[in-house]
Amino acid sequence: MVAPRIDHTGNVASFVLIGFPGMEEYHPWLSIPFCSIYLVALLGNSAILFVIKTNPGLHTPMYIFLSMLAMTDLGLSLSTMPTVLGLFWFNIREINFHACATQLFFIHTFSFMESSVLLAMAFDRYVAICNPLKYTSILTNAVLVRIGLAIAARSSGIVFPTPWLLGRCSYCRSHVLSHSFCLHQDVLKLSCSDARVNSIYGLCVVLLTLVIDSLLILLSYMKIIKTVAGLASREERLKAFHTCVSHVCVVLIFFIPVIGVSMMHRFGRHLSPMVHILMADIYILIPPVLNPIVYSVKTQPIWKGILRTFGKRRMTHLR
Repeated sequence: MVAPRIDHTGNVASFVLIGFPGMEEYHPWLSIPFCSIYLVALLGNSAILFVIKTNPGLHTPMYIFLSMLAMTDLGLSLSTMPTVLGLFWFNIREINFHACATQLFFIHTFSFMESSVLLAMAFDRYVAICNPLKYTSILTNAVLVRIGLAIAARSSGIVFPTPWLLGRCSYCRSHVLSHSFCLHQDVLKLSCSDARVNSIYGLCVVLLTLVIDSLLILLSYMKIIKTVAGLASREERLKAFHTCVSHVCVVLIFFIPVIGVSMMHRFGRHLSPMVHILMADIYILIPPVLNPIVYSVKTQPIWKGILRTFGKRRMTHLR
């Protein structure tokens, strides 16, 4: 085990990351699926961004929000990739406090940003289905820019005090984190200081972001269902619902692991550490992988754009 570095006050100045306890000898083999996950996430989201950027017909609110989601997923993947692959490939376990605080800032910022983007996408579907005649006048380019800036400011602003609050704590009990990346709740449980302020602030952040966003998404879909149920023909109802399928899937992909992780931290402390590790990995790593797959399969313009792009490149190479 790596010994922690101690600062001049006797406080722990670094932490130790873990992968899968008791399976250290298999870490090089475990790096293969993790590397594959990151590769799929990076290539999938980059492909969606490229297709949307190079196809003027996709420069609409729906696809602009999808590009925001892809950028968020890229940021979330890149936030965890250095420590995860560093641990599995090179057995780099030690991370100093400032690097850990920086990583958790970006992880939580992009996580809350994803929740906000999903809310914005729900609003887009609500306007498109419930008020289609005013769709283009409501979601103008200026409004989209303001929504994007508001999402970035809200997500980063609400997480910004977290590293400072963690820096005020003393860490003299342990130095071993529970994952291969830094999370706020994981660092906080190592503190031997009074952490009530941190806990209350963390709870308020979750309530003001994930809980409110999920409730507003649910409300928007209740209104969408009410509107769609009033449509005359079955074909119109199916067409309206079909435009929401991809969004509903990515909402479930994101919020189900979030709820699972939150419930386990509150009520599942008796569970095996391996269960906590797997849930945290699913919560952080899986949405960036599945989101581009869902939209590539379920959204025909994206699928055609990807085929067209790679088809052109293949023809160029053949020539």
